[in-house]
Amino acid sequence: MAIFEVHRGTSPVILGFPHTGTDVPAPIWERLNDNGRILADTDWHIHELYEGLLPEVTTVRATFHRYVIDANRDPEGVSLYPGQNTTGLVPETDFDGVSIWKEGQAPTEDDIATRLRDFHAPYHAALAAEIERVKAIHGVAVLYDCHSIRSHIPFLFEGKLPDFNIGTDMGKTCAAEIERAAAEIAASAEGYSSILNGRFKGGWTTRHYGRPKVGVHAIQMELAQSTHLATEAPPFSLDSAKVERLRAQLKAILKRIETTAFALKLTGSEA
Repeated sequence: MAIFEVHRGTSPVILGFPHTGTDVPAPIWERLNDNGRILADTDWHIHELYEGLLPEVTTVRATFHRYVIDANRDPEGVSLYPGQNTTGLVPETDFDGVSIWKEGQAPTEDDIATRLRDFHAPYHAALAAEIERVKAIHGVAVLYDCHSIRSHIPFLFEGKLPDFNIGTDMGKTCAAEIERAAAEIAASAEGYSSILNGRFKGGWTTRHYGRPKVGVHAIQMELAQSTHLATEAPPFSLDSAKVERLRAQLKAILKRIETTAFALKLTGSEA
């Protein structure tokens, strides 16, 4: 089983997909309970949603499910949002706080160490290599980390999530121009709501790779699944009309970010 897929391009923009994979090795699958086997916390269809929006973009996609190990969590297990409900490096529950493992089958410390070695580390080695390759071409690289989540999850946040949730760790992970490029397009998108550094401020991937002073910028886009799914419950199918509308906005965001990246290259601007 290939644990990640890489498609190389020549754009300064790289799309990361840590949570669209649904592969679960058989020994791990056997330990999941019926609730876990729904794989409800997948970022459903996100790699399809972005496909073809930006010519020559590089993509790095994890094919393993986040219940195997979460590729967007600190390998040391440090919480992204101290004091708030969240899920860990290898989740014990789903986003509703309900157990995903059979009784007595939750992963051990040894299990976690093995999965770090076999899944988490190889995915990030591939992602880091593509960032380095793209930066060598352009002198700048922008990692745009692609995510989605149900619009209502009381265990994680109150009320309804905005449609576009942009995270830059309060401006630390990318140049202000990159942040502004995404935020302005999202804010002007008719019929959509947006927020910058709200409940989601950028996961470990964004915070780990975003080093604007050395020309590596990172930004996370967390989409509410109500923007593109027919239903935010099984079978989690796409709504073609919603997809068409949303893809137009995402294309505009990516193109603006790419244009901004080229401008940063020419000016040598830093955050």
